Parts: sequence; C-alpha cells; structure tokens
Amino acid sequence: MAEMLKLKLNDLGAWLEQETTSLVEPLRADARKLLKDTQDRLADLLEASEKLLDDAEKEIAKGSRKTYRRAKLLQKISGNFANLINDLNIPDEILGESLHQVSEEIDKIVETISQERMKYFRAISPYFIMSRRRFDVALKRATDTSRNLQTFISEEYAKAESAEGVASKIEELRQSLTELNEAEKAKETREQRRELLEKKIAENQQNIQAIQSKDEVVELAQINARIKELEENIKHALRHLQKPFLKFQTLANSPSYSLSPDATHKLDEYLRTPFKALATEKEGYPLLRNILQKIKNAMEKGKLKLKKTRLRKAKDQIDNILNKTALESLHQNCRQAFSKKSQLAASGTISESRNKRTVLQKNLKDLQRKKTLLATRDAALEKKNQQIRARVKEQKKELERVIVELTSQNIQIITD
Repeated sequence: MAEMLKLKLNDLGAWLEQETTSLVEPLRADARKLLKDTQDRLADLLEASEKLLDDAEKEIAKGSRKTYRRAKLLQKISGNFANLINDLNIPDEILGESLHQVSEEIDKIVETISQERMKYFRAISPYFIMSRRRFDVALKRATDTSRNLQTFISEEYAKAESAEGVASKIEELRQSLTELNEAEKAKETREQRRELLEKKIAENQQNIQAIQSKDEVVELAQINARIKELEENIKHALRHLQKPFLKFQTLANSPSYSLSPDATHKLDEYLRTPFKALATEKEGYPLLRNILQKIKNAMEKGKLKLKKTRLRKAKDQIDNILNKTALESLHQNCRQAFSKKSQLAASGTISESRNKRTVLQKNLKDLQRKKTLLATRDAALEKKNQQIRARVKEQKKELERVIVELTSQNIQIITD
C-alpha cells in the first residue's frame, strides 16, 4: 500500500501544479492545436460566405428579373453567416471553462448556419452552384472540427480540467475553514457570556438567600406561615356561617336588622378576609357578636331561610360563639400574629430587605431571560456550526479523492 503523504492546505496548490504539469501541458497543447484547426475551418467558412455575398451583390447589380429575388435572399443569409463567424471571440488562455464556452459558441454558430443553409439554399437553386458547393465543403469541415473539439474537451481534456478545478476546490475549503474558525471564536465568546451570566445569577441568588436568612425576615416568614395556618382555622371555625353571612347582607338593608357602619364593614370583612376581620376585633369580638345576635333573631323569626340541616348547624355555631368560648383562643392567636406582622412590616430592616429583594429578584429574572435567549441562539448556531464542519469534512474528502485520481498518490490534507 502506498505511503500516505501529508500536505498542508497552503502548500497543496504549488505541489499539485508541479505534479500535474506533465499531464496538463500536453493536453493544453492539443487543445490549442484543435482550437487553431477549428479557427482555420471557420475562416474558410467565412471566406466561402463572403464569396456567396460577393456573387449575390454582383447578380443584384445586373438587375436580372430571373435571379434578382434569389440574389437578394443569398445576400441576406450570407451576410448573416459572415456576421455570426466574425462575432466569435476566441480566448487566449486555454482553460477548461473557457474551452467549454467557446466550443458551445462554435457549435451554436455551425448549427445555426446549417439550419439556415438547409432552409434557404433550395430556394436559390439552381443558381450560384459553384459558390454553394464551395460553401458546403467549408461548412462540412467546420462542422467536423467543431465536433472533434467538443469530443476532445469532454473526454481527453477532462483530467486537465479536473486539475484546473482543484484551485477553486482549495479556495472553497479555505473559505469554509475560515467560516468554521470564526464560528468557533463566536462560540467561545458566547460561552464566556454564558459563564458570566451564570456567575451573576449565582450572586443574585446568594444575595436573595442572605436577605431571606436575616432574623427579621425569617421571623416574618414564620409569622406568615402561622397566619396561613390561622386562616384555615378561622375558615373551619366559621364554616357554617358563610351562607348566613351572605343572606344577612341583604337583610341588613332593612330597618329591623340594620347594622352600624362598623358592623356592616366587619360583616363584609368576615366574608372576604376572615383572618383580618377577627384579628382586628376588640377584646370579646363585639362586632361579630352583634352581627351573630341579629342573624340569630332573623333565624328565629324565619326571615333568614336556610335548609334544615344547614340552619341547625349555623345555630349551633352561633350559640358556641355567643355563649361559650369557641373563638376566644383563636381570637387571641390572630391578634398576636397580626400585631407581630404589623410590627415587623413597619420596621426599617424589613422594608429595606423587601426593597433590596425586589430589585434582586427583578435582576435575577432579567438575567435568567438573557440566559434562556442565549441558550436558544446557541442551539441554532451550534446546528449551523455542525453543518459547516460537515461541509469542511466533505470538501476535504472530495479534494483528496480528486488528487488521488490526478496523481495516483494517497494524500492527507492538513488543515490545522
């Protein structure tokens, strides 16, 4: 097995040119000769076209009614033939791309002239026979050399064209590597941004935790937890009075069961925020007692309609509150918790901590949003990076394959 030759990408062009010179130059010489032959045949065809044009103009000058129209037609088409050939541009440099272009142009010219000849020469017959025969011979030779040139370019010159194309393949690979390098640098920059964001997020979380660990803040959190527990206890203690409270709000508008403004407000408060309602009652919760007494009177007079079971339970709960100590302990606990929370909430430390925590939480949310956006963009760009890597790999593989075909040497391209 042939030894693997390692070549840097920047050295590949010069090395390959040296290796393929013996292959490419003879083929270019052959292409140059064939192209010169084709030019000569086209020159002959141009000369034949100009002879037709000259004959046509001479015949027109005679003014013969028999040949005038045919001569005018010949003047027109032979002039077109000459213009087509004169407009052809032959490249000085012999390269696969330029050879293909000029070969296609020559083929198009010859084909157009052949079609025009077939279409109009019958109309000119039997006049100008000698010039037409000379033209046909020139057209046949031009057609043959055009086909020979096409065959040579598509078959024999293919290896030379492949060698010429390596330069563009090298440049494409170089551009892809540059694109990949820039993408990797951008990835490093984004990684640094991500690490900085994570550091700031961690610092914010630590600062929030530090605030939440302060004695006053911890105590406030404990009081809030205690209040939440008391709220559940109150709901349970007044569970059978919710319906009577609602129904009595309507009755309280009548003179017989009217409540003082304070009691009216308190009734609404017991429906919406029962903890605050009970916590802000004075000793013995007089407003609640006043409300319950009026509800009891309305029940006894049949003014407050409830289902039998619900009515019985409501009466029992009212009796436990009015005549027993059902709410005393709960009332004291609520007042203490409410008072303690008010004191803590009014303290400068809690207010300052709350403000700092609000700012930190806002910053934290903003940082986390930026991190999410960065992660989303990273995912999209990483997909693009993978596509570039795959393209580099494919271009490198294709370049190595072409070089093996041209030089019969196994090579490995070093792109680092």
